[in-house]
Amino acid sequence: MTITAVNNKDELSKDNLPPEEIIRDVPKDSSMLVTTDRIEINWVHTYMLVVPPLLGVIGLMTTPIQFKTLVLAIVMYFWGGLGITGGYHRLWAHKAYSAKFPIRLLLAIGGAAAFEGSIKWWSRNHRAHHRYTDTDKDPYNARRGFFYSHLGWMLMKQKAGQVGFADITDLQRDPLVRWQHKYYPIISIAAGVILPIAIASMWGDFWGGLFYATAMRIVFIHHATFFVNSLAHHLGDKTFSDHHTSFDSFITALLTLGEGYHNYHHEFPQDYRNGIRFFHYDPTKWMIGFFSLFGLTYDLKTIPSEEIKKARIQMQQRQVDQEKAKLKHGKKFMNLPEMTPEEFTKRISKGECLVIINNVVHDVKNFVHEHPGGRQTLLNYVGQDVTDLFNGAQGAHKHTGKALEYLNLMRTAFVKKSTQPL
Repeated sequence: MTITAVNNKDELSKDNLPPEEIIRDVPKDSSMLVTTDRIEINWVHTYMLVVPPLLGVIGLMTTPIQFKTLVLAIVMYFWGGLGITGGYHRLWAHKAYSAKFPIRLLLAIGGAAAFEGSIKWWSRNHRAHHRYTDTDKDPYNARRGFFYSHLGWMLMKQKAGQVGFADITDLQRDPLVRWQHKYYPIISIAAGVILPIAIASMWGDFWGGLFYATAMRIVFIHHATFFVNSLAHHLGDKTFSDHHTSFDSFITALLTLGEGYHNYHHEFPQDYRNGIRFFHYDPTKWMIGFFSLFGLTYDLKTIPSEEIKKARIQMQQRQVDQEKAKLKHGKKFMNLPEMTPEEFTKRISKGECLVIINNVVHDVKNFVHEHPGGRQTLLNYVGQDVTDLFNGAQGAHKHTGKALEYLNLMRTAFVKKSTQPL
């Protein structure tokens, strides 16, 4: 297995392109665009998202599922799903690894059979998503809500002046990507509809092939991969960063063929892995790794473990700091009022339970009943400077740092003769 380590920076693969081709934005397909502020329904996507579920419901009501057809549907599901996660996503959108032509072809056809658009269209949107995450230029901006990021964004044509452009000149120069984009309707129908129906018809289950191996299988693939844009941005843990809405979640990983460790992915998108631990559920990673044993995939990119560790620790520190900020620490010394010795004595005479420790006046009225040494022990020293006793003089108990922190909650004033904090 050949694995190449990369730094935590977006790679720019120039592929010997002229400078103007590297930096220019690539226009989007006009059939999916609207150039005005008017909202237009994307009927192609709408039909693709509505018809398969309806056919699936009809099938459940009219046609018993055969075991052979169920197996076929599962095989087709993994072929199409991995075509998206392992092909469209990690191979073409992020260039996280390289693959020989047979694997590239298999993933390109499988991805087409999933009916999620061509490699070129899908990857352009996904690169824009990473470039403009959680902004209005993000095609499936999670901040616009779960439904929008799940499938709502596909029901309307994209506005040309809003969604951010992304450079896909490398994909435009890929013969296989160009071929798949040009013949996408034919490839998707042939591989995603005709093939499963034809196979199921071999054992006399034409309708099962249509309802289950085709329609229901498309529905499951759709929502499994759509969860990467929605659920992965709403459920789980922020393990490596809180600068974006992505989360790490085992549940999402189960539903998305391993794409659920999304916080890691957004922090290190060029890594061919999504789940970096051996026990992380990531069948896409396993597929890529398996084919690498035979040289069919190669140049598998990984992030140095030191960089991963730094990101995790930094995030843990941010979370600790956020929790610490919620805690009460008493009044800051700089915000305490002054109190002269005369004022201190006067307030004691009025019955207040005040003591001085390190030149700071503390009101222990509400603590005398909780004092571990007993109520009277503390009352005996009311009105006195007990700094030495607090620090263990005369054989007394030496209080810990935690006791000092708790004592800070009782700060009332500082003795005027001193301006030094505890």
